[in-house]
Amino acid sequence: MSAANHASTRWWALGLIAAAQFIVIMDTSIIGVALPRMQADLGFTQHNLSWVFNAYAVAFGGLLLLGGRLSDLFGAKKMFGAGWFILLAGSLVAGVAASVGVELAGRAVQGIGAALIAPSALTLLMILFGANPKELTKALALYGAAAPAGGTAGVFLGGVITEYISWPWVFYINIPIALVALIGNRVLMPAAAARGRGSIDIFGALTVTLGLGAAVYGMIRAPEAGWGSRETLIALGGATVLLVAFVISQAVNREPLMRLSIFRASNLGAANLAQMLLGGAWIPMWFFLNLYLQQVLGYTAFPSGAALLPMTLLIMIGMIVLAPRVIARFGLKVPTVAGLLLLAVGMGWLSLVRPGGDFWQDVLPASLTAALGMSLAFIPSLGTAISSAPSAEGVLAAGIVNTSYQVGSALGLAAMTAVAGAYGANQLGDATALTRGFSAAFLGAGGIALVGAILALATLRFPSTA
Repeated sequence: MSAANHASTRWWALGLIAAAQFIVIMDTSIIGVALPRMQADLGFTQHNLSWVFNAYAVAFGGLLLLGGRLSDLFGAKKMFGAGWFILLAGSLVAGVAASVGVELAGRAVQGIGAALIAPSALTLLMILFGANPKELTKALALYGAAAPAGGTAGVFLGGVITEYISWPWVFYINIPIALVALIGNRVLMPAAAARGRGSIDIFGALTVTLGLGAAVYGMIRAPEAGWGSRETLIALGGATVLLVAFVISQAVNREPLMRLSIFRASNLGAANLAQMLLGGAWIPMWFFLNLYLQQVLGYTAFPSGAALLPMTLLIMIGMIVLAPRVIARFGLKVPTVAGLLLLAVGMGWLSLVRPGGDFWQDVLPASLTAALGMSLAFIPSLGTAISSAPSAEGVLAAGIVNTSYQVGSALGLAAMTAVAGAYGANQLGDATALTRGFSAAFLGAGGIALVGAILALATLRFPSTA
């Protein structure tokens, strides 16, 4: 193969890697607009509807580090292909589901596929472009831009598909994309060297995933079962035991999923905490705003998706255009703190939504404020988390920060689902009660963002100017 053809092939491969990031993020956003239709067709209760997101997030976040380990042992190209195959299977199951259990199983399988795709994609990117710092910067920029683009496309496509076709197609759309990716993987991706020897920390993967799942289950069930009930105490107590066991296992295992000493790196723990709280604030806002638009304001699927487009477009523009300029001017700490504060303000503004409200007054200005905050905080906190680690452990650092965001998303949504339910969000058909519950969730999510801003201000340790 000529040098020119090889260079062309590398950039086509990058397109496939960016598509992987695009799909992984799209699969979290595309279901938002479809939630009320899925609820009606499959029999989800208002309280358990958040599992449509959390089944994916728990599997994705809990198994990301295992996915990185498998990529290291068996080769990134093999795991990239395996992830797409599993994602295809999960999408098919989620699309054909006729019951709550099957739907959640399909979403969990999708999350497993994503947990293999994400770390192997980043490894392949480093193999293809790591030798040339200038090309690597361009490649990482395209890879990073694919995330907000996926979120934006998911909102729009979710509305169009749910309104004009049917909600199962929000999952079926992954199938042709996965087939193209499987073919492209064979043709374009380098045969990344596999270590082939080493242990797989199955105990660590199981304890963190089951512990996260038990924590989410306990928080979602608590308002209905009672915070002091046996069911809740067993779930939350079991979660604590499992997560403590995970941390201990990582400390004593010779080949852990997450080497704990990596957190000695300055700012790595603080940046991961910021990402965790960012996910814990943002995802509940996105989830309950979808429900407010449809269950209170009476929007159908397409207008609901269109109503969220200004917010998602601002995020994409903010991450690609605004955030890099702010970082260049003020460094990494200022936009992280300011973004979390703006997100908190936007959430507080959203908490003022009214049962008889309208989009222009109750939704648009507050959602744009929150979106601006998200776009400012996400890139610098992510960059800090990855760059704080030694260069040889950049892929591990990326896996840890992705895990932090997904864990925060799942736990934040579970907690705010409990808050919303306690304030009336389970009373379908009662606009006043629903609004009261959603308002409480927005306010609670704003509190998470505010705590994130305070902790980022206190714990990130570098000059505020670049």
